Amino acid sequence: MFFHPNLRLFSPDTMIPWKLLDTTLVPGTSKELSLHKRGSEFSIRINGDELMNSRAHSSEDALAEFVCACLVKIAEPKILIGGLGMGFTLAATLKGLGDSARVVVAELVPAVVAWNRGPLADFVGNSLEDDRVAVREVDVALVIQAEKRAYNAILLDVDNGPDGLTRAANDWLYGDAGLLAAFQALRVGGVLGVWSAAPDEAFTKRLVKAGFQVEEKMVKARGAQGGSPHIIWLATKTS
Repeated sequence: MFFHPNLRLFSPDTMIPWKLLDTTLVPGTSKELSLHKRGSEFSIRINGDELMNSRAHSSEDALAEFVCACLVKIAEPKILIGGLGMGFTLAATLKGLGDSARVVVAELVPAVVAWNRGPLADFVGNSLEDDRVAVREVDVALVIQAEKRAYNAILLDVDNGPDGLTRAANDWLYGDAGLLAAFQALRVGGVLGVWSAAPDEAFTKRLVKAGFQVEEKMVKARGAQGGSPHIIWLATKTS
C-alpha cells in the first residue's frame, strides 16, 4: 500500500532525525526501497520519496474491514493479500476473521517480509506468526494466474493502486488481463478489494467490463484525523 510521494505527516517525533534501518532493490528494477525510523514512527521510501508511514494507515485498515464484512457468512474463508507493506492490511484482515480462515500473503520484496518480522512486528501484533497466515515471496500476479476459483476474497494492496509508482509490471494487475484473472481466481460471491491513492474512472470501467459488480468508497488516510482521500473498490463476482 503506497501513498503519493513526498507525503509528510506531523508527529511528536518530528524533531528527531530519521534513522536509516535498511535498503533493498525492488526486484526487476533499479529502484531502492528503504526503511526509516524516528522515535516510534516508521517510513518506507522509494528512491527517497515516502511511500507509506506508520502514522497513517486508516485506509489500509478500511480495505480489510470492508472485505471482511462481506465474508461473515462464510465458514472457512480463504483470502489472498497482494502486497504486505507495513502489515496493517494483514493485521486488520486477521482481526476481522475467525479461527477457520486462511490468509495467503504474496509479497514480491523479501526485505519487506523481513521488516515485518523484525522492526515492524510490534506495530501489527506479529501478524506473520499467526497460524492462519502463509507468506509467499512472489509476485501476486503469478498467484492469481495459477489458481481458479480458489479464494473468497483478494485484496490488492500493491503499489499506488492503478496508477503505479514502483514497478511497471504492476500495471498488469489493474489492466483487463489482470482483472479477468482475478475474476477467475475468485469463487462465486467472492470480493476483489483494491486500494488506490486516487480515483480512477477508467479502472472502475475495467472492473465492470471484467464482470464485477462494483462499489467505490472514499476513506481518509488518517481516518477521523483527516489526511489525503484514498479510494477503495469492492468488486463482487456475482456469477
